[in-house]
Amino acid sequence: MFNPRLTETLTDFPFARLNALLAPITPPAHLSLINMSVGEPQGAMPAFARQIVADEVDGWNRYPPNQGLPELNQAICEWLTRRYKLPQGLLDPTRHVHPTAGSKEGVYIISTVATPQQKGGGKPIVALPNPFYQAYLGGAVLSGAEPLLVNADASNGFLPDYESLDEATWQRLSVVYLCSPANPQGAIADADYLRKLIGLCRKYDTVLAIDECYAEIYTGEPPVGALQVALAMDETGGKDPFRNLAVFHSLSKRSNAAGLRSGFVAGDPKLVAMILRWRTYGGPQIPFAIQKASAALWREETHPVATREWYRKNFKVAEQILHNRFGYYTPGGGFFLWLDVGDGETATRKLWAEAHVKVLPGAYCCRETNGINTAQRYIRVALVHDEKTTREGLSRLASVL
Repeated sequence: MFNPRLTETLTDFPFARLNALLAPITPPAHLSLINMSVGEPQGAMPAFARQIVADEVDGWNRYPPNQGLPELNQAICEWLTRRYKLPQGLLDPTRHVHPTAGSKEGVYIISTVATPQQKGGGKPIVALPNPFYQAYLGGAVLSGAEPLLVNADASNGFLPDYESLDEATWQRLSVVYLCSPANPQGAIADADYLRKLIGLCRKYDTVLAIDECYAEIYTGEPPVGALQVALAMDETGGKDPFRNLAVFHSLSKRSNAAGLRSGFVAGDPKLVAMILRWRTYGGPQIPFAIQKASAALWREETHPVATREWYRKNFKVAEQILHNRFGYYTPGGGFFLWLDVGDGETATRKLWAEAHVKVLPGAYCCRETNGINTAQRYIRVALVHDEKTTREGLSRLASVL
């Protein structure tokens, strides 16, 4: 009676697996819980955005427009133009962008709108990095495609080597996913990497879906964006610079606004239009209050600076405590530590049993390829708390492991 793609191909979500792993264990009651398993920012959403949501009382009896409020679409275009140094007026708010209920919704939908019944003479393939954000796999499987997991490990700088895929595979690829900065490893794809990948996707008429939801959390220079790389490659005179490309952004990390469920897709107008069409049938409209608060957040540039400083302090703490252990490195972007502890599940149980610290086994972000789970040795640690809590959590981790 149920869809076998959902019941048989997709495993339990990582946090359900984590809860099952830890359920038999009673953590020490004298220690407070420090949850470092979830990438949920613990800083406050800016007060001006909270006030907009509180004040917007007249829109709750009306259906919001599926295509998004003009003021939000315009604010998104203005932010993309500033952030990625695009020419003024290049982005059309009615064609190049569309709001989504967080970036998660968008990265799931893209596979279902861009995967035909057949491609290259066979069943379409959707390629994704391994480890991966679970919505990529959900979109691939439920679109009817064959998922292809491409390892992103220390040997390739934690970025998937899509160039190594053979001709027959590329012919069948409908969608290629990339996350930059990467979740969980924090690796950043540079302009050369993106240029080659965009070129390959265009050569084989494959959609490149790039999750840039961590693009505003970085420790050095701002990560390059796929839109600016695609524009530099443009050979259409500006008529179609983003062909085959969709990028996804979110306010969850940039603005400590995970509860708003507010993000967007930008890029190829044909893809943007198809995502709007999909959401018209099956997606929730974003409430007026959330759209108005989102527009204000995209227009305001001081709070992301404070957010980055929050994470820089946490990484300094991490470097002080862990600098010569577990293969520690400060990631280029994002807010996760990717620590080699020998056995991720064993370390996770030990931390829960002895330190009341919750982390995520790396293997739960990854699937086996050729009988090997390349993330089995790792744990993912989210540095989303304030500096004091981060120091306490990492100190417990270091003493127990």
